[in-house]
Amino acid sequence: MSLPAADDLFRPTSTKTGNSDPAPKLAAAPEPVEDEAEEPTPRRKSSGRIRHDEKMTVYVTSDELLEIEHARLTLRRSTGKAVDRGRLVRAAIAMALAEFEERGEESDLAARLRDS
Repeated sequence: MSLPAADDLFRPTSTKTGNSDPAPKLAAAPEPVEDEAEEPTPRRKSSGRIRHDEKMTVYVTSDELLEIEHARLTLRRSTGKAVDRGRLVRAAIAMALAEFEERGEESDLAARLRDS
């Protein structure tokens, strides 16, 4: 059994502190790529590491959870950044919705839902 890293447990949830100096800002996600020739699927910006006021519960199978955890650990190893499951899922949702917005019924999202 592995424990989460300290930076997973102790991370800022807002940019305000008790003193007059603002806390360091978190790195922003990269801006969407506009060049359609190189990137046919539009990139929607995910919310990243900010305080989220809304909550949604999603149930997944054990295999799906293991795949999410595997992706999280692979991203951590390859990027050197601690990526939590919520951030990973929000990024995946943003990608799926951007493709759906661009391709509509021809999108991978629509096809998966049609085939399920």
